[in-house]
Formats: sequence, structure tokens, C-alpha cells
Amino acid sequence: MITIYLKQHNKIIRNADIEIFDSLGFDDILWIDLLSPTIKEQKAVEEFMDIDLLSKQEAEEIESTSKYSETENAIISNSNFFLPHSDGFNIEPVSFILSEGVLVTTRTAESRTFAECTKKFQMNFKAYPTGYHIMISILEVRIDYDADLVEAVGRQITTLNKEVSTDDQIDEEMIRRINHLQENTMSIRENIFDRQRVLSGILRSEHFPNDVYPRLQLMMRDVNSLISHADFAFERLDYLHDTVLGLINIEQNKIVKIFTVASVLFLPATLVASIYGMNVTLPGQNLEGMWPFWIALIAMFAVSGAVLWFFRIRKWL
Repeated sequence: MITIYLKQHNKIIRNADIEIFDSLGFDDILWIDLLSPTIKEQKAVEEFMDIDLLSKQEAEEIESTSKYSETENAIISNSNFFLPHSDGFNIEPVSFILSEGVLVTTRTAESRTFAECTKKFQMNFKAYPTGYHIMISILEVRIDYDADLVEAVGRQITTLNKEVSTDDQIDEEMIRRINHLQENTMSIRENIFDRQRVLSGILRSEHFPNDVYPRLQLMMRDVNSLISHADFAFERLDYLHDTVLGLINIEQNKIVKIFTVASVLFLPATLVASIYGMNVTLPGQNLEGMWPFWIALIAMFAVSGAVLWFFRIRKWL
């Protein structure tokens, strides 16, 4: 699908007909948005803009040189956008190409970032005189969304921390949840770092209008702040992970202690029972009736009580 944003009659008009390229020039177009475009749409844009659109594999490249580059007649930038789903995030590579003041974006999935940017663009079109301004606006909206992701992770960490503090049942599922949050946090940090590299490339460029550079500096400070927050969130998760492991070890030690005390507590009684079960004549066995049995039973309880008393005196129980 293709969406062409035109400047006509002091307003922005959306058009999806590639035939319109035959009657327009670069000054008439601000933005060409390609969403899972057909081959025909790709060729029409390439012929009109005299550029080569990037494939999805090229847009997914992670080398720093591929995130932002400038050629003789175009600026090319790639960035990864997060699309949330039930278990985490999907990474959606987005390609930006700027040529003759016209922005061309290529993507394969719907994104809240583009929807919000389109609303801002149509509500105040005078603030977006060129494709350069539209690209900066998309990145601004994206950074705001990245901040929302960092805040959401922070809230999940706080909730999980409260559960660890109040829940008596700490199990493996808690560790899995922490590991899942750690993976999401690292993915978010990498995504924000990706944004930092793109902004660094733009700040070094001399092709962007002068009025966008103050905005770029603010965006760079925001990105650096988000990276710091993501690092802090990961440190909190690491501390929480160690805390959960410590609580699990304490719980296991309590269980082992109970079995150990029980074993030691009945060991003297077992010894007495074993001695009186020997096939030899022992003191007290020449008595008549049940006296030998009661003597052995009292001896077993006596030594068990003595061991229990000794454990309590030493504060082992």
C-alpha cells in the first residue's frame, strides 16, 4: 500500500494513486509512505525519485554504517521500531530515504508511531514544510513511545518487587518472569541505542534545515536519559533476581534443617532401641513383666528430650 502526502491549496492531501507521479514534481510532495508495497508501487517510486529502495534484509542490518548514510543525492537511514504483542515485542525495521526534500518510508507492518505522526502532520501541516521535518517528527514520536516502554517496564518491576516482598511462595515461575523482563529490558535498550546512532548521524549532517538541530539536541538528551533508565531497570532486575534466588535458598535450607534436626533428634532413641534389641543380657532385662520395655521407652524419650533441650540452648532451633 502506498500513501502520498501532497501539498495543495495550503493543505495536505493524501493520495494512493501512483499515476499521480506523472503530473507532479518534487516540490509538490512531502512524504511517500510505503506499507508492504507491491512491486509496481516500488518501481513507480524508484523511477520518480531516482533512488533504489532498500530490501527488508538491508533495512535489518545492524552495522553502525547502515543506520545512517549519505550519498550524492539521498540520505538513507534504517531504524528498528518495536511492535508490542502479548509475550513481548516484535522488531519492525523501517527504512527512511530523503531526496530532494521528499521523505520515503518503507515498512511492512502498521505502527502506532506512524499513525500518531500522521495526525500531528495533518493537524499542523505548516510545521512540516519538508520531508526532513517529517522524519524528525517520526523519530520524536518514536522516542516518546520508547519512554512509555521504559516506564511500563519500570512499573512491572515495581509490581514484581512487591510480590517478592509479600508472597511466601517463591518458585521457579518468579525467576522466569524476571528473566522475561530482563530480556525485554535489554531489547528496549538496544532499540533506544539504535535511535541514538541515527540521531548522531543526523547531527553530523549538513543537509538538514537549521531549525531542526535544536530539536535534535533535545531528542539526543532524551535518548541518553532513556538509556540510563533502561540500565537502571536492568540493575533492579538483576538485584531482584539475586533476592529471589536467596529467598529460595533460605527456604530450601529451612527444609533441609527440619530433616536434619529430625534425624539427629531420633538418632539417640534409635541407638537405645538398637542396644535393647541386641540378643544379649542387659541391665534391667532380668526384671519380670513389662519393666524392660518401659525402661527402654523412657530411656529413648529421655535422650531425645535431652538432645532437643541441647538444640534449644544452642539456639539451633
